[in-house]
Parts: sequence; C-alpha cells; structure tokens
Amino acid sequence: MAGYFELKTAKDGQTYWNLKAGNHETILTSEMYTTRVAAENGMESVRNNCTDENRYDRREQTNGKPYFVLKAGNGQEIGRSEAYESTASMENGIQSVTTNGTTTETKDKTDSAQAA
Repeated sequence: MAGYFELKTAKDGQTYWNLKAGNHETILTSEMYTTRVAAENGMESVRNNCTDENRYDRREQTNGKPYFVLKAGNGQEIGRSEAYESTASMENGIQSVTTNGTTTETKDKTDSAQAA
C-alpha cells in the first residue's frame, strides 16, 4: 500500500497534516496552519522537496535520539519526524518520506470533513 497525507484539525481549530507510510505509521508531521489552504500548500511542498537529499536536516534531541526535518529550498521547515532509537532507523524514515512523500492521496480527517 502506498503512503498518504492525513489532513486534521487540532483542538485549537488550526489545521495540520501527517504523512503516513503504507503501514499507516506517521513518518512526517507538519506545523500548525491557520488555514486549510496553507496546510495543503505544505503538503505540496513535501511533494516538491522530498526527493532532494539536500532538503533533509539530520538533528539530535537533547536526549541523544536522532530525528530529521524536511526543509524547503528557502530553508523553511516543512515537517519533522519523530525521534528514533538509532541513526539507521532515522535514515530508514528519511527513505520512507522520499518514497511516500510524492503521493497525491489525502485522507481528510478535518472537522469540516467529519461534519459532512
């Protein structure tokens, strides 16, 4: 099964998305957006940047666990991963975003979709 974006509404009413792998595990999470259109633009930015190795910023939390950030060409953060137990696991996560990030499938789980 291919990956997909899941568009959601936060408790404060803002919109965000998760990129999910084919096994339904979240592999990348966005920032909070004030509008749905802005969140959709963020998903498009993932599609445009996820296959460029130079767009991944590998980082380490204060507890030593690795994670990564996907950035746009202008350096702005598009999304970030969870913390991983090892560098190898983080690299697998990057590969998963590279593979699944070009998907056009979106599952709408926003409040407006739930009300419909």
